[in-house]
Amino acid sequence: MPLWTALTATELAYCANVSRATASGHLSKLVAARLLTVTRQRRFSHYRIASPLVATMLESIKVVAAIEVPPRRQPRSANEDALCFARSCYDHLAGRVGVAVTDALVAMGHIVLTDEGGEVTSSGERFLSTFGADLRPRTRRIFCQPCLDWSERRYHIKGLVGARILDRLLELGWLKRVSNSRALQLTSSGRARLSEIFQIEINNEGVPTGRLSASRRLTA
Repeated sequence: MPLWTALTATELAYCANVSRATASGHLSKLVAARLLTVTRQRRFSHYRIASPLVATMLESIKVVAAIEVPPRRQPRSANEDALCFARSCYDHLAGRVGVAVTDALVAMGHIVLTDEGGEVTSSGERFLSTFGADLRPRTRRIFCQPCLDWSERRYHIKGLVGARILDRLLELGWLKRVSNSRALQLTSSGRARLSEIFQIEINNEGVPTGRLSASRRLTA
């Protein structure tokens, strides 16, 4: 459930493949625990994730869940593959594309990331300004931090910087949202422009590779 999406108990029951009564019982407990909020409109109740903090917690749980011993034997679904390729992680870009964009910015010297935090360099400010990502702080939120990607097990960028990059990629039409999913679709123009501007090549298998020196990349 993306943070900005509000769904009814019936819709959530369908997604979870459970009865509406079962879903309603669980939803009531989650609302009571302040993990979800509910908005009532006429005879419908719409549920959504309560806050960015809850969304971050859920992403962290998925990181732990991705530690598989022994490895899974069943094939991934098409939706899982789409989420692993590119998705929104609360309000910023994740998946293979998100990690590739982060790698490219680090390799070009535009962003510095450590386990503890992140920093946009002076060249990064110029690059992102030219790219059209508005980094002027509008709230007291986190500015730039690494976020461990649950599918790639490596860092992508969260905070204001990560959010503004995703906003701009969507605004330019390089990525498109997928209905009722956090998955993001890479457009043909996005593939070409990622290659031109971020020096990211995406092969026929959907695996992004950078044209910059691998020695300058950050690995988790």
